[in-house]
Amino acid sequence: MRLSARSSAPRPAWAPAWALAGLFAVLYGCVAVNRHRRMLTQAYDLGIFEQAVRAYAHGEAPVVLLKGPGYHLLGDHFHPVLVTLAPFYRAFPGAVTLLVAQAVLMALAVVPLTCWAYEVGGRRVALTVGVLTGASWGIVNAAADDFHEIAFAVPLLAFAATALGRGRPVAAALWALPLVLVKEDLGLTVAAFGVLIFRRAPRAGGGRALGFGVALLGVAATALTVLVVLPSFNPDGGFDYWRQLGSGGTTTAPWAPVARLGWPPLKWLLLFLLAATAGFLGLRSPLALLCVPTLAWRLLADNPHYWGVGYHYSAVLMPLAVAALVDALGRAGLPGRADATAPEGARDGSGAPGAAEVPGPVEAPGGAADAVEPGRVRRVRSARRALAVGALVAAVTFPAFPLHEVVMPEAWQTSPRLAQARAMLARIPDGATVAASNRLAAQLTGRATVALVCREPAPASGAPAPTGPQWVAVDLTDPSVQAPCAVEDTRRMLGRYEREGYRPVVDGGGLLLLKRP
Repeated sequence: MRLSARSSAPRPAWAPAWALAGLFAVLYGCVAVNRHRRMLTQAYDLGIFEQAVRAYAHGEAPVVLLKGPGYHLLGDHFHPVLVTLAPFYRAFPGAVTLLVAQAVLMALAVVPLTCWAYEVGGRRVALTVGVLTGASWGIVNAAADDFHEIAFAVPLLAFAATALGRGRPVAAALWALPLVLVKEDLGLTVAAFGVLIFRRAPRAGGGRALGFGVALLGVAATALTVLVVLPSFNPDGGFDYWRQLGSGGTTTAPWAPVARLGWPPLKWLLLFLLAATAGFLGLRSPLALLCVPTLAWRLLADNPHYWGVGYHYSAVLMPLAVAALVDALGRAGLPGRADATAPEGARDGSGAPGAAEVPGPVEAPGGAADAVEPGRVRRVRSARRALAVGALVAAVTFPAFPLHEVVMPEAWQTSPRLAQARAMLARIPDGATVAASNRLAAQLTGRATVALVCREPAPASGAPAPTGPQWVAVDLTDPSVQAPCAVEDTRRMLGRYEREGYRPVVDGGGLLLLKRP
């Protein structure tokens, strides 16, 4: 009997959850590394973060030349968590280390959500939720979009939201608190966790005190970093992103901030896709409120990049949306793993020893034992439709986001121009000083001192005047040359270098390599 009980026990979900996470880590890594090989990564932001991590790996402050001479990166955003990558970068120097680390971190979000979904709805629901998480448009886009510090936030949010949904407030707090070391705005998300912990806690016990403390710490962390820490490192002595939360000078009406939340219509697409990822049913879960801090600053900002579904900005919303969906599935009474794996005595309500507690059928007024509560049937159907909607969103958005590049043969080819660009960069020796255009700079930050070509050269140590770089590498066909460098600024600096006697080593096909005399 004991052997029979053991054989009928449900298998843990950790094995398939980790298998799914490993699969998505490989997929993310392949796409990201291949995009870097194709020179689709950029100085803004892969090059910036590589210069910072490279400095940490050598025990130095994160001074990033790509942002400007002497620019301390902790004056831009607050992300001391990056220092944890330093040992890995020291062992394996290069941008690929950052891209692989990001792939692994983001794939970890699959693990807790898959395991929780297994508890709520069994193997099929767990598999669907795991794939939905890994293939979610926000995470996929971020995993292929250079490197960003929010890669650390994605798994932390997944573990924290799962713990909160499973009624483990202490674990939720412990997973959420490190978010204050990832980015300054995430302290507000930590505060949202604290509010939910407070609301869910009974009056007796320390749950409310825990929630209040977490909320207070989150708000205080954001205030401290934005008002004190960031300005102390920033060369202008302030927080650079305040101006993006203004009204753009168009109106000062008191209702203007509310109007900006829903206009222009590009913001509607963001909200629709987020709600659809949660199967719409997830909007009924309190966990959906965890998205509010991130959505608020994005929708209030004047930067159009924040309003849409591109770039990396939506990655932190994905684990929260999926967690809200799983929570809603559980609240709807979706048959869980106990219904599929419990011993026969548990399924028929006989209460056999060791059987799981599963409610028996609800008797109809006429006494029919097989009657089922109509309200519960509707809730279960609604839950299944919500899960299908979430899966459909992942399937429909798959061709629109970079993960599909894995199965595109042309994405793995090397064009003649790519080979020409590689040969040009190979002429630059390790350790050289280089002024480069946006995409070429990202290829050089691991082995050279790189600045953007459109910027004035930085003065050498002890030199009374700026010293030009040893090399200038520019791709005039780079579609990203308009930002962060305007085309006219790039051409102005190229004219200056030519007047100073820089000699062209490569000049053809839009590629230009100059060497200092």
